[in-house]
Amino acid sequence: MRLLFKQRLFSWFDSYDIYDENGNTVYTVEGKLAWGHCLHILDAHGEHIGTVQERVFTLLPKFELYIRDQYVGCIQKQFTFFQPRFDIDCNGWQVEGSFLEWDYSVREACGALVATISKELFHWTDTYVIDVMDPKDALCALMLALAIDAEKCSRN
Repeated sequence: MRLLFKQRLFSWFDSYDIYDENGNTVYTVEGKLAWGHCLHILDAHGEHIGTVQERVFTLLPKFELYIRDQYVGCIQKQFTFFQPRFDIDCNGWQVEGSFLEWDYSVREACGALVATISKELFHWTDTYVIDVMDPKDALCALMLALAIDAEKCSRN
C-alpha cells in the first residue's frame, strides 16, 4: 500500500492530506492547539482514529502514539551530536536510514520490512511517500512519520 503524505500549502497548524496511489484521501491530519505538537488523524469519513501527542516536559523530544484513545507506543529522540536517532517503542519496530534526508525504513524485530518512507522532490509543498507492506500497519507507520516530521519542525 502506498500513501502520499502532502502538506497543505496554506495552513496555520500542521495539516496534511494523506492519499493512496489512486489519489483518494485515506487520512486527514489536523494540528490542534496544545502544548507541543498534537496531531489528530481522521479517516476518510472524518472520524478521529489516532493521535500523535508531544510530551513537552522531557529532556529530549518524545511523542506518544494513540489509536483512538488507546496508547500504542512512543518515539523519543536519543542524545546524539550529529546524526539524529530515535528510540521506538511501537510494535517492536526499528527504524534504519537517514532521517535528515527523509529516506528510511521501518522493520520488525526479526528484520522483516514494514514500511519505507522517502521524500519526493520538486513539489510545491512537502510530499512524502510511505510504502507499507501490510495495510494493517499503515496507521502506525503514518504516526511514526508524523512524529519524526514534527520533531524536525520543532528544531527549525
